[in-house]
Amino acid sequence: MKVLNLRCANGHGFEGWFASDDDFMDQNGRGLVECPLCADKVIMRMPSAPRLNLSGARAEAGPTPAHAAPQPPPQPADLQAAFMKAVREMIQRTEDVGPRFAEEARRIHYGEAPERGIRGKASPEEREALREEGIETFALPIPPGLEGPLQ
Repeated sequence: MKVLNLRCANGHGFEGWFASDDDFMDQNGRGLVECPLCADKVIMRMPSAPRLNLSGARAEAGPTPAHAAPQPPPQPADLQAAFMKAVREMIQRTEDVGPRFAEEARRIHYGEAPERGIRGKASPEEREALREEGIETFALPIPPGLEGPLQ
């Protein structure tokens, strides 16, 4: 298996796993590779460094000095990975009620349905009506690659 660093035309970076370089070229040429964030199918392979497993070559980690250098700011790829992880966890911990979101949120709020985490689709008007009833919601864009059944 080859792990390739990929980037879509919108600048989102991600990894792809392929049997070979030819396998990537074939799948990409047929439009089968898409960005997990925006579903863009214009994908470029980015340079990547080879991974070396140098067992035993690690230095022992000692205590961090009290006046250690400040940590660099998080990189866009790190922020993207953290966002994707949070979205996946939210999807796993909630029930998808689809277009019945506003109705089901009301049923839960008024004790007509068991309390649980739900997600679904609601228009801005429906979200505003829920807010006026004291039902807090938030809109979270789910990347197209994560919609539907999880694999």
